[in-house]
Amino acid sequence: MNTQLILETYIDNIIQIMTPYGTGSGFIIGDLIITNSHVVSGLKEVVISAKKIKRSIAQVVYDDPYYDLAFISFDFVQPNNPLLLSTKGVNDGDTTIAIGHPYGLNYTATEGIVSRASRLNGDLEYIQIDAAINPGNSGGPLLDVDGFVIGVNTFIIQNANNLGFALPYFYIQEDLENYKKLNRKNIIKCSSCKNLINEEEIKNDYCLACGTKLEIARLRRKGYKPTGPTKLIEDILSSLDINVTLARRSQSAWRVDRGTARIEINYYENGIIIGDSKLCAIPQDNIEVLYDYLLEENKKFSYLQFSINENSVYLSYLIADSSLTHKEGKIAFDRLLNYSNKYDDILVDKFAAVRPKRDEED
Repeated sequence: MNTQLILETYIDNIIQIMTPYGTGSGFIIGDLIITNSHVVSGLKEVVISAKKIKRSIAQVVYDDPYYDLAFISFDFVQPNNPLLLSTKGVNDGDTTIAIGHPYGLNYTATEGIVSRASRLNGDLEYIQIDAAINPGNSGGPLLDVDGFVIGVNTFIIQNANNLGFALPYFYIQEDLENYKKLNRKNIIKCSSCKNLINEEEIKNDYCLACGTKLEIARLRRKGYKPTGPTKLIEDILSSLDINVTLARRSQSAWRVDRGTARIEINYYENGIIIGDSKLCAIPQDNIEVLYDYLLEENKKFSYLQFSINENSVYLSYLIADSSLTHKEGKIAFDRLLNYSNKYDDILVDKFAAVRPKRDEED
């Protein structure tokens, strides 16, 4: 199969994975989602989405920092064309297809060849490939020309051209078999003795078998906890019945869809908090009438204001973190959410403004 056909055939298996620390990729094998350990960032919960999975919270049930593998559990409908792990060897010069979400560019497929079928890095073998992979590709599948998974894209060499490395399929198969034998969730693999440890039995983050300190256990126990203004912003959003885990795009960015409007909230290093919604693009005709309307509506607002950047109309709320309070912030964000959903329709229907295009959900 060619690259386009492979992508079309198996696209329902490809998962985007999001945490407060970044984004990555994953793929469905059986009833689990496979990804890298470093993609889930030591968390018990991550946000996932796919062609047939809306943005949802999923559980990390297995974490192996040694192989850099993690398994995610979620109640999904099996794809019509499920991915399968390869059962044959990989050879130098084989054609490969890497699929993932580099830099948030969803469902990107790149073709290349196996530069070296077995490249040692420490004690582990990796498949060296020249297919272009970038941040966000980590955890995605590396496929052969028949659509079988031959590896999971794991890392690149920085500042080098097309030097990517995938963990081979047989390590995935090994971890899957060992994990399923236990028939339990929340398993951590010790990087030292390689034993699989039940997280519930871990005390003080030490491996029960060899006594090694388990950093993954500490991270999973600690979880992600925002602080300072970030926590205040999330408390305000929570008070508006917004699931902040699903809204969170990073440690300082959130996105909320309200009706037909999309609201972006960002907290910047200079202490400024900006919530804004791109409502529409200005029309070609009757622009002066539109401007007059926006100026008159601005006079009615408190907290919010209309603005135009290039050819787009925005509704925005701006405040310094030192001035943000829960009470005032709740009023402002509530108005921003509801007024954005109101005014985008008014501007489109009354003034023939152009509704913004959006890429598929990320």
